[in-house]
Amino acid sequence: MSRIDRRRFVQLSGAGALTAGSGGLAGILASGRAPAYAQGTTVHWLRWSDFVPASDQLLRQKIVPQCQTDLGIKLNYEAVNANDIQARITSAVQSGSGPDIIMVVNNWPRLYVESLADVTDVAEAIGKEQGGYYDLAKVIDNIDGKWIGVPWAIGGGLVAYRKSWFEEIGYKDGKFPGTWDEYRDAGKKLKAKGRPFGQTAGHTFGDAPGWWYPYLWSWGGKEIGDDKKTVALNSKETIESVKFAVALWKDTMDEGGLAWDDSSNNRAFLSGTISATNNGASIYLEAKKKPDAYQTENGKPLFQDILHARIPKGPAGQYALPGPFTDMLMKYSPNQKPAKDFLKWVHSKPVFSQWFTSQQGYTDGATKDWEKDPVWDLDPILLPFRDLPTIGRTWGFAGPPGRASAEAVTKYVIVDMYAKAIQGMAPEDAVKWAHDELVKIYT
Repeated sequence: MSRIDRRRFVQLSGAGALTAGSGGLAGILASGRAPAYAQGTTVHWLRWSDFVPASDQLLRQKIVPQCQTDLGIKLNYEAVNANDIQARITSAVQSGSGPDIIMVVNNWPRLYVESLADVTDVAEAIGKEQGGYYDLAKVIDNIDGKWIGVPWAIGGGLVAYRKSWFEEIGYKDGKFPGTWDEYRDAGKKLKAKGRPFGQTAGHTFGDAPGWWYPYLWSWGGKEIGDDKKTVALNSKETIESVKFAVALWKDTMDEGGLAWDDSSNNRAFLSGTISATNNGASIYLEAKKKPDAYQTENGKPLFQDILHARIPKGPAGQYALPGPFTDMLMKYSPNQKPAKDFLKWVHSKPVFSQWFTSQQGYTDGATKDWEKDPVWDLDPILLPFRDLPTIGRTWGFAGPPGRASAEAVTKYVIVDMYAKAIQGMAPEDAVKWAHDELVKIYT
């Protein structure tokens, strides 16, 4: 794959992408013309409001009209807060009408299996063309060889941190605390300087599970036992993780994080009130986009003082929770064929590459070809995000990421276990409460 220079990168991710002609994309169709069956058809695509605004802008202003030109399909593109999507799905399923295609996050597709169309033909063709899917995408969207959704991308979090502030307490040359004890010690020193860490323990779809699940696993805690079916959360390892979390929160964190959503830590970091937070690349990208608006206390561009690191290692190891994004074709949709043709088109390399480039490293592709994309050569600060699809576990570990684990995520059982203890419940009681909630879900 050829390299792209920075001018081309700007064209693809910014205004240039919004004004470029669409003739090249028509070449992905055999005839180069919109198929007759699709003329006048409208496909409604509901998805989350991206944390990279340029990507939403690209979809609205470039991909929507290109869809009309290349396919003859009028694309009704709708973006909402990801925390609102599940309510929309429930309403649509109950009424039997709504968006034709809905993009969801994490393992949510497992909640709606009975309401989803079979998209095996679409997903298999895309995977074959683009180097195959990551195991994470397959384990979520493929059930016994049947694809219940088309994997779109894989996101994930790393700890964004202030390089200069960590240097002040001894972490020089890009080094970062490697263990939870080291992280707590560093956090104590930084909080004493008015520079706490910041995480959410609230009901929000990305940052909360993205922090607390890997944290649990790093201590050896797990929802399901090695037999793949028995709830095993109430263990010595889980209790120890909760005890340490209470101390870690008190000693190092901005305690307002109990009420944060997925954007709160971004705002806190960019305003200089926290020194580290587990997040996607959006903090860095926003700071880089607006160097005059986001500056250090010394008047330098903030993005130049940001590095990324993995969540620290615990007694049982070091983990991550990558977050897959899936396009679900709803079974109630009367537009099955045009919706499938839209999915083939929007996931194709010529179209998807524009969106992928606009992400600038915020997400990985769901297929392996994208790890070789030249976008990863543009900024070494973002390069660590490329490997996230290969280093994570999935919800429900050590069991499968099926319907029950998806329900546990959306009910925030693991997150609430830690939140309850942070707010004063005895760690043993918080773990027992969460264990009992999981039993209700899994049985």
